[in-house]
Amino acid sequence: MYPRFAKTRIEDALADTRVVLIAGPRQSGKTTLATDIAADKIPFFTLDDPTVLAAATNDPVGFLRGLDRAVIDEIQRAPDLLLSIKTEVDRNKSPGKFLLTGSANLMTIPKVADSLAGRMEAVRLLPLSQSEITGKKSNFLDNAFSRSTPTIQNAVVGQNLIEIVLAGGYPEAISRRSWGRRQDWYHGYIDAIVQRDVRDVAQIEQISIMPRLLSILAEYSGQLVNYSGIGGSIGLNHVTTQKYLRIFESLFIVHTLQPWFTNKLKRLTKSPKLHFFDAGLLAALRDVSPDVVQKDKTTFGGILETFVFSELRKIATWSDQRCSFTHFRDKDRNEVAIVIENRRGEVVGIEVKSSATVMSKDFSGMRKLAEACGDKFVQGIVLYDHDQVVPFADDMYAAPISSLWSSR
Repeated sequence: MYPRFAKTRIEDALADTRVVLIAGPRQSGKTTLATDIAADKIPFFTLDDPTVLAAATNDPVGFLRGLDRAVIDEIQRAPDLLLSIKTEVDRNKSPGKFLLTGSANLMTIPKVADSLAGRMEAVRLLPLSQSEITGKKSNFLDNAFSRSTPTIQNAVVGQNLIEIVLAGGYPEAISRRSWGRRQDWYHGYIDAIVQRDVRDVAQIEQISIMPRLLSILAEYSGQLVNYSGIGGSIGLNHVTTQKYLRIFESLFIVHTLQPWFTNKLKRLTKSPKLHFFDAGLLAALRDVSPDVVQKDKTTFGGILETFVFSELRKIATWSDQRCSFTHFRDKDRNEVAIVIENRRGEVVGIEVKSSATVMSKDFSGMRKLAEACGDKFVQGIVLYDHDQVVPFADDMYAAPISSLWSSR
């Protein structure tokens, strides 16, 4: 079993919060982690079991009666059960009453968000990070916000980096040795998501169109979102496209990265940017393997940016920082791929290059961002395919991509 560094945050939450939700995509390891936390001390119920689901759906009050504590797996399959959980934890305010797992973002459901406000803490669990795969906890975000120079221990470059990026982080996928078998797993995963989870979270009239839509979204990953352009080729208008994309967002498959904004700059783009949460899934949808990248490295850049975004989101689940993620782009096309802001309003900028060379011009967007942030700008890092950390200016560095999972 791989270490899951979000475990400490979940256990801390159970010590002072009535309901804790482990939220993330299917097959990311939520059930395994919840089982590990519960051990033999807490009753475990999965709503993937038809009998358990029937009991929880038909008589939610009776299902919970007599349970002092419980783990309930895949709670999105019976959302009405959450109303009974609210009643139960209002009656008994002891912390750690319920540990839930969910493969859908329940907080996008208004009645759930309202009923459990102040009673539930959600901790996100995404597929495995490189830190978890190597067993070494990354301090990348904490170091960046403390203005520490990026560090590197065992650099991963070239072909080895390509293979890591394209493998992704789903435990079942990375356990398969051949690229063909990994891609088979990812395509089977998508079929299962569409046939079961999409039906659980939304009433979709055109369910058969969802796999095609996801393939089109894969081509837009790393780009600004254009709903009309995305849906036009399969006959969807921009309103329907936006609605369907939000379903994939709620299932933690894709994420729309909102633009960073300040009143100091008036000429900023207002369009979000699209990313997948897992680079391996994205590579499978694009049919990109290490052999394909060897022949044409232009296929790699967008997948690499998605990989970096995903790694940063994973590190944030155990970092001492509480971060929000956006992107920066002005009307002159100066841009920063990922802008990370903590609760104090401090900002770290991350740019991504698939090459082994970084030039001063690669910091042009970072300098614009730093100017807009003033003294709130902490650090700017261009991640690239190399083994050296190179300073470019005060608080600006070129750093190896593998510094993301350095444990120093």
